[in-house]
Amino acid sequence: MMEVKAVIRPNKLAALRAALMETPGFPGMTVAKVEGCSAPSKTNKANIKDELTDYSAKVRIEIVCNAEIAEALMDKIVAVCQTGHMGDGVVWCTPVPRAFFIAKSSG
Repeated sequence: MMEVKAVIRPNKLAALRAALMETPGFPGMTVAKVEGCSAPSKTNKANIKDELTDYSAKVRIEIVCNAEIAEALMDKIVAVCQTGHMGDGVVWCTPVPRAFFIAKSSG
């Protein structure tokens, strides 16, 4: 099992959800509103006020999936969410040694 995580622009969420729903084996995702800022080396801040208030709204996606589809999900996230501008986001993947779905038993 793998966990695919991404931080993306909020306006890309609907298109990403639609694209991921079409992906065979897509297990669903968790979505959270977050804020983030760029690395200091990537932006020039005019003053301390800019430095302290440069957080922008983002969306964090978390998907626990089979290892076989993790790369395809990551590729799809990049393809859908990329605008070519600073702040498009980041995608990464980490191993999940064990995971269980919590469900009501049928018995």
